[in-house]
Amino acid sequence: MSAYMPASEVLLRHEEEFEHRHIIFAGDLQDMLPAQLTTASTRVFTQQFHHWQALSQQLGERAQFGLYATAEHLAGCDTLVYYWPKNKPEAAFQLANLLALLPVGSDLFVVGENRSGVRSAENVIEQFSSLEKIDSARRCGLYHGRLDQQATFNIESYYDAYQLEKLTIKTLPGVFSRDGLDNGSALLLSTLTPHTKGKVLDLGCGAGVLAASLKQHSPKVRLWLTDVNAAAVAASQATLAINDIEGEVFASNVFSEVQGRFDMILSNPPFHEGLQTSLDAAQALIRGAANHLNSGGELRIVANAFLPYPQVLEETFGHYEILAQTGKFRVYRSVWGRTKRS
Repeated sequence: MSAYMPASEVLLRHEEEFEHRHIIFAGDLQDMLPAQLTTASTRVFTQQFHHWQALSQQLGERAQFGLYATAEHLAGCDTLVYYWPKNKPEAAFQLANLLALLPVGSDLFVVGENRSGVRSAENVIEQFSSLEKIDSARRCGLYHGRLDQQATFNIESYYDAYQLEKLTIKTLPGVFSRDGLDNGSALLLSTLTPHTKGKVLDLGCGAGVLAASLKQHSPKVRLWLTDVNAAAVAASQATLAINDIEGEVFASNVFSEVQGRFDMILSNPPFHEGLQTSLDAAQALIRGAANHLNSGGELRIVANAFLPYPQVLEETFGHYEILAQTGKFRVYRSVWGRTKRS
């Protein structure tokens, strides 16, 4: 079985094309090909903290994580290899940033699975470059063009907002539930009661909806928020700021950067890695929560009802309870230190 995703396998069909290029890799980087492909020089930019963690082990400072790429990091690059994500607004945001920094005449390669919507790449950047499809394999498309005109990029123009009762929720492209409160988070919020106290960790915070809503009716809680996505970290920071809420927001791969213990851990955990179904992050969250909860502290998560989290909750905590459910979602609660099912 290949160690590479289908999009990377398509790039490998053209590996001689890249040998003498100074490349910036960006987009949905889910494997180690950028660190292993032979090039004149390689740099990587990603908004995903866990992708940066893996790639920086081999590339060091040549791998950059953040909300947006910088001119300093792209200096000397003459080629962009962009892995198309499943979220079109996210792709448009990232490409505007990158195409504002690369010099006119740079070569552009866009690759992605057909089901991700990579075909729309031609329209997304048509004002900056004319892309041509140069390969089709593994249900992927590979497109090539040259940068004819630099893009303009203003990060402030990409922030959006929606109202949730008295709260203003700030969002960015690529952030979960960017256009409004999702049904799963709404169900989880319905189970939170006023006068909650103590230290609360919102893990996989997205736009900061869970933490901000909790603080609204439980002002004595102290908040920590974390996500792997730099856009989510920035959106949560903006949400807390506009609502005058104090809290620490930082990037982390599940618990990789989390220190200390909490009285409550809240999460609406993802079950996809790009286009692929993956329960790894959610299972790591459940198992790792035991090391980050005070005695009597609780883990409260919402998940699609069909996902096999009860087994992991039972194995880790020895019990769980279902606080609320619909035809699609369930809210689970487990308390650290309790040994039998409620």
